[in-house]
Amino acid sequence: MSDKIKIGISIGDVNGIGLEVIIKSLAEQVILDYCTIIVYGHTKIASYHRKALGMSDFVFNLINEPNLANPKKVNMINCWEEDVKIELGVANETGGKYALLSLEKATDDLLNGKIDALVTAPINKHNIQSDTFKFPGHTEYLQERSGSKDVLMFLLSEDIRVGVVTGHIPLTEVAQSITKEKIINKLIMMNESLKNDFWIEKPKIAVLGLNPHAGDNGLLGEEEEQIIIPAIHDAFDKGVICFGPYPADGFFGKGSYKQFDAVLAMYHDQGLIPFKTLAFSNGVNYTAGMKFIRTSPDHGTAYDIAGKNEADPSSFIEAIFTAIRIVKNRKEQENLLRNQLRSGGKLVETAFDLKDDAN
Repeated sequence: MSDKIKIGISIGDVNGIGLEVIIKSLAEQVILDYCTIIVYGHTKIASYHRKALGMSDFVFNLINEPNLANPKKVNMINCWEEDVKIELGVANETGGKYALLSLEKATDDLLNGKIDALVTAPINKHNIQSDTFKFPGHTEYLQERSGSKDVLMFLLSEDIRVGVVTGHIPLTEVAQSITKEKIINKLIMMNESLKNDFWIEKPKIAVLGLNPHAGDNGLLGEEEEQIIIPAIHDAFDKGVICFGPYPADGFFGKGSYKQFDAVLAMYHDQGLIPFKTLAFSNGVNYTAGMKFIRTSPDHGTAYDIAGKNEADPSSFIEAIFTAIRIVKNRKEQENLLRNQLRSGGKLVETAFDLKDDAN
């Protein structure tokens, strides 16, 4: 049995571009040099998408359990038995139903340690709703399944990393949802992730304001003075190297983000609009703060181009390799800690000395 990292992939909405970017990503066999791939879906649906793409030569190796995966092939686990009618580009109950079946099975195996990380293809947040899925998105679903009290939506690219204090909530609820404690928790999670998942020894984090011009000393809002600044000070006292609050428009417009290892935005669009503007083709969404690892591309179902062979797999490929790097970094951290314990607490090499090898 191979000891390569096992990456599970949920297929997302069967009528969207999920399987298209999955197949295009995995057609490059170089990925199999770094991990064993297990896709959670159904071979008949995969065949439909392969034919739509004109990639009939690409095949999945059908298995029943992750431990049976062939490390030299792209493996698939069938998550249901019945035939499914595919309607590319259509948002309907079918897309949501089978996206959930794929996600549930993949998450079960992730929680049971049968795979090392999960990469999720896009879902439709509306049609996936059911008695067993009443969440705004993947992030909240996985948070509950993992038992984590809080998680961080963390958008990553080579040039910029952005996390958010509030996620999938209406804009009218943002201000009342921002608290000093929540900001501190997000900063601590971001700081720990930068250290442990990405091996940045002393990360510097920028914190954005909520209001225009970061409140302009209380003239345009009091959240900065009453909540955000005290949170930054307390987090700094707890060992997080953080600064701000910065006005969001000038901060990104002047390229100030380049001076920091990550940016904490107050709400979804404040962080994701500049992130996707700067890194749409290769951005990755990572859910930090959980014991297990989940990444995804930073795009949606893209019904408008589904079945047209126009979807760019770059972000999905980055999501796979990001998951691999985080798994390697965490495993290396665990090995270093074990070696430290064996040597009576004296650690000759640090994790940061080895980071180039792990990446």
